[in-house]
Amino acid sequence: MEISSLQAMLAAFAEERDWRQFHTPKNLVMALSGEVGELAAEFQWLTPEQAAQVMEDPDRAEAVRQELADVFSYLLRLADVLDVDLEEALRDKARLNEERYPVTKARGNALKYTAHQGGA
Repeated sequence: MEISSLQAMLAAFAEERDWRQFHTPKNLVMALSGEVGELAAEFQWLTPEQAAQVMEDPDRAEAVRQELADVFSYLLRLADVLDVDLEEALRDKARLNEERYPVTKARGNALKYTAHQGGA
């Protein structure tokens, strides 16, 4: 399913319930932030090893899947309401990151581009 189809599905769901009135950019950002927090809570207090294996526990895996779906849902709705083409935005950002993080300077480290390129 394409992103536009998923957005149409979510828009129809909201429209059927007369929720479009609540799906303002501010409310959607707040909902998205809350769902990211709920996703983070699934990993809170886990060691790096436990976090890497989180999908091996069926109950925890289902909780993570549900939270990821909530995050994705609100992100799609926000982009739809703001008329942002997420595919285009991601391609543009990837090109920018290619410039900011050339392999020769960024490989093997997690420094922000300003630390190895003098800003930009």
